[in-house]
Amino acid sequence: MIIRLSLLFVLALTVSGLHAQGIQLDLPTFNQQSLDHQKTAMLTLGGWAVANIATGVALQGSADGATKHFHRMNALWNGVNLAIAGLGYYSALKSDPAAWDLATSLSKHQGFQKVLLFNAGLDVGYIMGGLYLTERAKRPDVNADQLKGFGQSIMLQGAFLMVFDLANYFIAAGRNTDIPLLLRATENGLGMIIHF
Repeated sequence: MIIRLSLLFVLALTVSGLHAQGIQLDLPTFNQQSLDHQKTAMLTLGGWAVANIATGVALQGSADGATKHFHRMNALWNGVNLAIAGLGYYSALKSDPAAWDLATSLSKHQGFQKVLLFNAGLDVGYIMGGLYLTERAKRPDVNADQLKGFGQSIMLQGAFLMVFDLANYFIAAGRNTDIPLLLRATENGLGMIIHF
C-alpha cells in the first residue's frame, strides 16, 4: 500500500511538473502539429527529388563516363523519392486531426517515428550497396563507369536520406512530451482528464 501511494505521489509530482511547465497541448493541436511536420518533411523530400531529377536530366546528356551514370541514377532514384513524398504529403493533407482520439494520435505519432528509424536502417544499406558498386567497378571485365557512377549516386542518396530520416525522427521524438496526458494534476489532487 505504501509503495502504491509512493508511486502515485511520484507520478503526481512528475505530471504536475510537466503541466506547470506549460508543455501540454490539447489533442487536436498536437495532431495538427504532427501533420504539419509530416507535410514539411514530405515537401523537403520532394524538393530534394525535383532538384536531383532536374539536375540529373540536364547534366547526363553533356557528361560522359561515370559522371553520366551518376546523374542518370540520381534522376531515376529521385523519381521514387518524388512518388513517396507525394503520397506522404497527400496522406497528411487528407487526414483530419480533430477526428483522432488519443490512441490514434499515439499510434500515428509513434508509427511515423518507427518508419523513420526503419528507413534510417535502409539508408545504411543503400550506402553500403553504393560502396560495394564502386569497389566492384575496380574489377576487370565489368562496366566500370556504370558501376562507379551508380555506386556514387546511391551513396549520396543514402547519405542524404539518412540525415533526412534521423533529423525528422529526432524532431518527432522531441515532441513526445507534448502528447496530452490522461492523468494530470488538478487543483484538488490527481485526476483523469477525458476530452469529449
